[in-house]
Amino acid sequence: MLKLKYIMSNTYSKIYIHLVFAVKNREALINKKWKNELYKYIHGIINNKKQKCIIVNGVEDHIHLFIGIRPSICIADLVKDIKTSSSNFINEKRLTSKPFYWQNGYGAFSHSVNDLNAVYNYISRQEEHHNGQSFHNEFLDLLNEKDRKSVV
Repeated sequence: MLKLKYIMSNTYSKIYIHLVFAVKNREALINKKWKNELYKYIHGIINNKKQKCIIVNGVEDHIHLFIGIRPSICIADLVKDIKTSSSNFINEKRLTSKPFYWQNGYGAFSHSVNDLNAVYNYISRQEEHHNGQSFHNEFLDLLNEKDRKSVV
């Protein structure tokens, strides 16, 4: 077994962040025909930033990302890079009939290792989930920490 003095000479972390952000004015612009291409592109952005993309999924007006992050990254900078690059990708490929923009804000929620499967499953079932709940109510539930366990 390694001695503690050797283990602590390196940096170890398990930081998991669930990000949520919406299309500007909550317009339903993310089309099922190209959404997987967008999600793969976002996955690449995250990996190129040396972070671990666990899952990206969403519906027409918003997306969810689950990421394992290193302690050296600023979440706000990562979100800015994801939003800027992905909106440029959509606009350059002319995937929408009008210019595409993300809304300014976002939600960032931390989770423990014990939550990995639940959060992954929650994000993977977004279309099913939004048949019964609006984005507005979903986001309010995520913001209400005591109810967050029931959301994911």
